[in-house]
Order: sequence, then structure tokens, then C-alpha cells
Amino acid sequence: MNKMGQISSIIILVVLFGLMYFFMIRPQKKQQQKHRETLQTMKKGDQVVTIGGLHGTVDSIDRDQKLVSLDCDGVYLRFNLGAIAKVDRPVPASDEGPAAKPAPTKATTEPAAAPAENEQPTDK
Repeated sequence: MNKMGQISSIIILVVLFGLMYFFMIRPQKKQQQKHRETLQTMKKGDQVVTIGGLHGTVDSIDRDQKLVSLDCDGVYLRFNLGAIAKVDRPVPASDEGPAAKPAPTKATTEPAAAPAENEQPTDK
């Protein structure tokens, strides 16, 4: 009976490690792969945020040395590609410009006007 207890303990441990892999490690690897793909498609003019919170525009990328040059309001800084936390693609400008939002209409809560006292309703 002692051997059955050991086997069930081993099975429980294997199942726990399997669950830990699927709920923790696998999603993290997917996120890392997505981040790598984002860095590979990054190009000049993209808005980026570094891991230190610095916001800037990509000025140049040296993929051989894994460096990126950022324009931060006229100040040019060089970072490792790994220091880029987030890439925001610039929104393409449309020919019409930004669409004007319709003015919000106020809902009236006033009751409909009642007919005057001397008027008779007409049924035809």
C-alpha cells in the first residue's frame, strides 16, 4: 500500500508541473515571441516607450548592433533594442482629416404639450 501512495504522489506532482507550464510559462513565452516580432517590424517614425518610461520617435535602427536611435523632442538618444517596451504605430492620415463627431443631443424630459382648453380634438 505504501508503494501506491508514492506513485500517486508522483502523479500529482507531474500534473501540477504540467498545469504550471500551461498556465504560467507557456503564455509568457507567447508574449515574449510577440514582443520580438514587434521589435523586428519596428521602423523609422514609430512611436516607442522604453523600459524606463521615455517616450520617443524611432529615428534609425541598427539591427546588426541591436541599437535604436530615438528622437525625444530634438534630443537623440541611443538604446539597445531590448530597452524598447512598447511600440505604437503612427495612425495613417486620411484625406478627409479627423471625422467630426456629431454634437450630442439632449434628451428632453418635458411632457408633450397638452391641447388647449377651448380646442376640441378633431377625429376624421
